[in-house]
Amino acid sequence: MSETNTPAPEAAEAHRYTAAMAADIEARWQDVWDAQGTYEAPNPSGDLAGDASVVARPKKFIMDMFPYPSGAGLHVGHPLGYIATDVYARHQRMSGHNVLHTLGFDAFGLPAEQYAVQTGTHPRVSTEANIENMKVQLRRLGLGHDKRRSFATIDPDYYKWTQWIFLQIYNSWYDTDAAKARPIAELVAAFEDGSREVPGGRSWAALSAGERAGVLNEYRLAYASDAPVNWCPGLGTVLANEEVTADGRSERGNFPVFKAKLSQWNMRITAYADRLLDDLDALDWPEAIKLQQRNWIGRSEGARVDFAVGDDAITVFTTRPDTLFGATYMVLAPEHALVEKIVPAEWPEGTHQVWTGGAATPGEAVDAYRKQAAAKSDVERQAEAKDKTGVFTGAYAVNPVSGDKVPVFIADYVLMGYGTGAIMAVPAHDGRDFEFARAFELPMRCVVEPSDDRDADPAEWEDAFSSYDGTIVNSTGEGISLDGLGVVEAKAAITAWLAEQGIGEGTVNFRLRDWLFSRQRYWGEPFPIVYDEDGVAHPLPASMLPLELPEVEDYSPRTFEPDDAASKPETPLSRNEEWVNVELDLGDGRGVRRYRRETNTMPNWAGSCWYELRYLDPHNASALVDPEIEQYWMGPREGAPHGGVDLYVGGAEHAVLHLLYARFWSKVLFDLGHVSSAEPFHKLFNQGMIQAYAYTDARGVYVPAAEVEERDGAYFYRGEPVKREHGKMGKSLKNAVTPDEICEEYGADTLRLYEMAMGPLDVSRPWDTRAVVGQYRLLQRLWRNIVDEETGAVTVVDSEPGEDTLRALHKAIDGAGADMAGLRFNTAIAKITELNNFLTKAGRPLERSVAERLVLLVAPLAPHIAEELWHRLGHTNSVVHQDFPVADPAYVVDETVTCVVQIKGKVKARLEVPPTISEGDLEQLALGDEAVVAALAGAEIRKVIVRAPKLVNIVV
Repeated sequence: MSETNTPAPEAAEAHRYTAAMAADIEARWQDVWDAQGTYEAPNPSGDLAGDASVVARPKKFIMDMFPYPSGAGLHVGHPLGYIATDVYARHQRMSGHNVLHTLGFDAFGLPAEQYAVQTGTHPRVSTEANIENMKVQLRRLGLGHDKRRSFATIDPDYYKWTQWIFLQIYNSWYDTDAAKARPIAELVAAFEDGSREVPGGRSWAALSAGERAGVLNEYRLAYASDAPVNWCPGLGTVLANEEVTADGRSERGNFPVFKAKLSQWNMRITAYADRLLDDLDALDWPEAIKLQQRNWIGRSEGARVDFAVGDDAITVFTTRPDTLFGATYMVLAPEHALVEKIVPAEWPEGTHQVWTGGAATPGEAVDAYRKQAAAKSDVERQAEAKDKTGVFTGAYAVNPVSGDKVPVFIADYVLMGYGTGAIMAVPAHDGRDFEFARAFELPMRCVVEPSDDRDADPAEWEDAFSSYDGTIVNSTGEGISLDGLGVVEAKAAITAWLAEQGIGEGTVNFRLRDWLFSRQRYWGEPFPIVYDEDGVAHPLPASMLPLELPEVEDYSPRTFEPDDAASKPETPLSRNEEWVNVELDLGDGRGVRRYRRETNTMPNWAGSCWYELRYLDPHNASALVDPEIEQYWMGPREGAPHGGVDLYVGGAEHAVLHLLYARFWSKVLFDLGHVSSAEPFHKLFNQGMIQAYAYTDARGVYVPAAEVEERDGAYFYRGEPVKREHGKMGKSLKNAVTPDEICEEYGADTLRLYEMAMGPLDVSRPWDTRAVVGQYRLLQRLWRNIVDEETGAVTVVDSEPGEDTLRALHKAIDGAGADMAGLRFNTAIAKITELNNFLTKAGRPLERSVAERLVLLVAPLAPHIAEELWHRLGHTNSVVHQDFPVADPAYVVDETVTCVVQIKGKVKARLEVPPTISEGDLEQLALGDEAVVAALAGAEIRKVIVRAPKLVNIVV
């Protein structure tokens, strides 16, 4: 061949699947998909209505947990779930579904505000820049999102409806008789016409506006209260219980958290505790997440009991009313409202010196102890190993069953956040009470006969006897005796007696507390609430929404030294006098009046409580969501009686935060008739985490992982040895790998395949950049099977494939399709790889029917190369909307299968049999096999167990 006919290296390279070619293919098809609206899902009505034939298909609503647009951008761990839902959505679309898959941005909250404070950049500016950067990175991955439906929670058109939902909750109350939320106007009407008694006994007409507001505040599902809150001086804001870590520090920033009493907005989520528990059963969620929610809600059955103390009564909740006769003292939480009322001026005569804390008066002792308790977190206060501390209030209560006077203490191991903030202490049968009684030399009374060998006197015991197995003893009083009863019978008897006496009743208690909904921050949704000159709260009319967040020069919350427990919040909005003080006509007939705006903002969770609904109907300016559209995408259906999103993928860390809050909002909206779905997410899948090796030098400082060298099993950074550890990928560990890097070197399709092939989706897995090349080579072999690398011509032929090819093809179709439907993408890729290798080794051009189905198989996983090959094969329509291949059962079933024949549990023969063989034929075949006959050696056969076609077990 002459030199002039030899292809130049550049020309040969032009037809090979390289990173450069991948980049060109990917960018080109992304532009086409955007221009043609390839991923747009039609609604049944409204401005996004579309092809009626598509709407008539089965629908599939697929969602990712809201991403937060970080300034650091994405590393390769972030897209794991996004790629998985994209593969699943593409497979479902090719399987005949109308698929809604989109992505918005959860953009309010503390990270953006902290970044703004550090850099002097307005949080809106930095957040919008981060969103744009993240959009570019996500687009490069070829994610098939309906971009018409995307939004950010900071868009006024979005948070208008967040504020509207808040007002729906504020203007509602929970009717326990109907077991649902109802408009507050219906409660007011019942007070007005006398069909419902006004608390306190006065008529509704006799109450002032402030008094009426106070009554309704006790019913509203969104209400203001002066209550103990989690105050974080280091962040300058209060936190919900769910935002405080197990060691009593802020989840964000790891600052100490203290108890403080502040006026805050709350959501009465506790009203829904039973429904939140019961409805878990119908959800397709991981059991571990359900268990976390059940434990967080913490339902327990017991009794409320009143202990008289002077003219007042201390109400306790106990799960063991059967031990009432054993209550020898009481403990109130230091924050309990009755403490001030019951503390006498002087110590009662005969007060034990251990009880006083060395104070001259009960008031001094209580004040000093309260200050001490306020500086501790709830976790510190309840630590099992800590010494029990407390102080006598100087007051005595009366045990309602024995008539004994029992001293009343305050102690930090009792919390206002559980039960009534007061306990009856039964030291003989409760471990914490036992330790406290020992420390303060308090009496103990055995009322449950121990099943072990103990002394009759609890003072001689080493620990409490805490058991439900035992007989009640020493429990006889005036009109009631529990002696001789078992625990269960005694609980029922004493609960009934308490109710008869009017001093108690059987009840259910929950660990769940109402949701603290106020934040002392700038970067959040403003509350649509104003206060009149008397301090009465008024909701803004819907016509005044959205109440937009004002531009301010100083958006920094006032922070304090992390340990400054005595500090108080100061909100950034409170410094904007022009915005805070306004004159408005609220349309209530009172005309223009002067008001003061609420200066707290909503927590970042607010916007993510309902975003699934806005995806459905994102441009609706007159309603939260069109009812027909909501019913179509999220309504109740077979297998999902409460409705909800078909698949929701995200991290397990949101079990008792976002997931619980969103369920609550959904139930309120359902009760009020705004939606047909009582649950937001029917199926939940928790993806694992991509981890990476990190390296520390001799000082324990992290060094760039990309610059570490491995030599003979050791690791070196700039010639110095470093220590390797395995953990989370991130900027702080200097081990982050960006998707941009991998896309540059291999292409987005390779990155998609690698992340899906690393292991089961719900398992954490280590990142290894060196292993990415394996998926790159798979795509190169796929390309070569269809395209001539020297000429760029398609090499397929129009002949019919042989039987061996058909069997390999249809087995792959059957297995990979089932795996994609089951989110088992790693095994789907393995089956496709096996098929592609088989076709490569055959060493002959692919038949067109095989090549086309191979491309369709790959399309959900590697959509760019699939689209390119599909068009090179002569098609003009997008591969995205083609039907996924269907396996022919005749080629899926093996011609023969191996049947194992066992005698006494040991394999004696292996038979190749048809997969459809009957049990009778298989038994005959096994018993007639020469090896089996020889092994039996004439022994009597007692039984033959046949599991056609794979097992015969002979018992002799």
